[in-house]
Amino acid sequence: MDKLVIEGGLPLQGTIAISGAKNAALPLMAASLLAPGVHHFTNVPRLRDIRTMERLLTHMGAAGRWNHGLRLDTTAVATPEAPYELVKTMRASVLVLGPLAARYGRARVSLPGGCAIGARPINLHLRGLEEMGAHIELEGGYVLVRCGRLHGTTFTFDQVTVTGTENLMMAAALAEGETVLENAAREPEVMDLAQYLQEMGARIQGAGTAVIRIQGVEELQPRGPHAVIPDRIETGTYLAAAGITGGSLQLTHCRPDHLDAVIRKLQAAGLSIQVGRDTLRVAAPEDGIRSVDVTTWPYPGFPTDMQAQFMALMTLGNGVSVIKEQIFENRFMHVSELKRLGAHIHLDGRSAVVRGVKRLSGAPVMATDLRASASLVLAGLAARGRTDVSRIYHLERGYEALDEKLRAVGARIWRERE
Repeated sequence: MDKLVIEGGLPLQGTIAISGAKNAALPLMAASLLAPGVHHFTNVPRLRDIRTMERLLTHMGAAGRWNHGLRLDTTAVATPEAPYELVKTMRASVLVLGPLAARYGRARVSLPGGCAIGARPINLHLRGLEEMGAHIELEGGYVLVRCGRLHGTTFTFDQVTVTGTENLMMAAALAEGETVLENAAREPEVMDLAQYLQEMGARIQGAGTAVIRIQGVEELQPRGPHAVIPDRIETGTYLAAAGITGGSLQLTHCRPDHLDAVIRKLQAAGLSIQVGRDTLRVAAPEDGIRSVDVTTWPYPGFPTDMQAQFMALMTLGNGVSVIKEQIFENRFMHVSELKRLGAHIHLDGRSAVVRGVKRLSGAPVMATDLRASASLVLAGLAARGRTDVSRIYHLERGYEALDEKLRAVGARIWRERE
């Protein structure tokens, strides 16, 4: 197993190209199950979770080929099953439930795994499918689904769920009649999936708002090439990296319009950010980072997936910052590791009170989940001395070539075997 070694204290300078969004690519790959044929996706990041989803689809009978992007041929899919061995590390595996039920009328899908950042039950996915006519049983850690053709319904999510919205939207695309999803997720990844479904022939209105209407059709046709949207969380992570190291970066191939809440908070912290159509220029403040409060909310609010990285930045703030986590109840596991680097953080329920310090010092730390890993890398880039970040397989789930991109802009970072 590899670890990352960082010799911190150097300002980052240069240009970084942003990769495609994992959280957009995974539902697109699942959507390929809705229509037999070849689906072509470009700007797909080469990540551990993408490889896992590709293996899962291959297990079902699909054929994947990397040629100017990812081409998935779902013509021969005949095994509507997602076994535990393939999906235990990836929660996005649940996204195959809706497409399998809609196209095959049956599915056997292992309950999902993934990062340990709090309870993320799939009960809303299952309730929505039941209201569309599916019969669902839980047996031996698996979800068993049987149904005829699904039918439209009006379903209100008790809480906003991105994967729940995506799952039911895919299922409704082939259902009979109209489905209305209320309190739906509004994330750009949901909009990207809706766009591809429409390219396939689905009839969807309201994606990107809290109410989505889907008029079911008899069949869908594979389409492509469809370009996966840029990763807004990777973009935000590199913006924070420029700030915490006292550097300046140009980010290309990004979507600044997907990052309004993050950009506003970083500007409030003193970072200079120039916004282009698909570029961002960011420079750290000369007079130091200002402490800023932040609360995570569903999109278009400040994303929970940027909370840990923003906390790393706030460890060097000039005052006190209060960071409230409203999405997941167990997403402060990076706090103890940041404190090993010299951060001053006090936890109070779902709030973290961060009192800025003048400097961080390198130390061995251990990653606990994907975004916690990113926060430790950011802190290590700013810390004096050597920081060893272990368990970086979390990073490989969500950041494409992170160490290579950082080295290209001046970071001293490399891999070693643990």
